[in-house]
This record gives sequence, structure tokens and C-alpha cells, in this order.
Amino acid sequence: MITLTDNAVAAIKAALYRASEPAEGFRIMVHAGGCAGFQYSMGLESVSHEGDTIIERDGLKVFMDRGSQPHAAGMTVDFVTGLETSGFVFDNPNAQEKCSCGKSCK
Repeated sequence: MITLTDNAVAAIKAALYRASEPAEGFRIMVHAGGCAGFQYSMGLESVSHEGDTIIERDGLKVFMDRGSQPHAAGMTVDFVTGLETSGFVFDNPNAQEKCSCGKSCK
């Protein structure tokens, strides 16, 4: 379904460790919005919901809802650190267009 790089796994695990509330994993969603038609959002998650796909890697759980699954099939999630910005990067083979912010696709 999706691939998480080693850097993404480390960043998600760090976020889970620092979280003020206990969380079982991380949720990735693709929904309407953003400057190119769809946008990605991520957040800590405590439970899975009906229809979720659960991706497990190195003891980490990533949840994805049924509506996001077709948009994210084959996607690679990475975490990059640069001089001016750091954050998650989504390489999605389903995206026809990407915006310059890297958080939105069409």
C-alpha cells in the first residue's frame, strides 16, 4: 500500500514518544483541499476505525482510512531535513500534479 522510509519511521516514532497523550500509531489521510486538489494530513492516532488499513513497520502502526487508500496506493513517505525546512515528503505515483509545498497533489 504505502512505503515508509527509515527517516519517516524514526520521525513518527519520535513524535509518538514526545506525545502528551498516549497514541497507538499515526494516521495518514488524503482529502480534498490544498492548492492542487488533494492534500495530505497526518496525526497521532489512538484507535483504528472500521475500514482502516493498518501498515506495520518496525513496531510502528500507520492507519489509513478507506477513502484515502486509492489515492495513496504505492506512495512513499519520507522525512527530510534541510537547511531551511524539515518535514514529511510524499512521493505519490498517482499524483498527476504536485504543488511546490509538497503537501498537495492532483
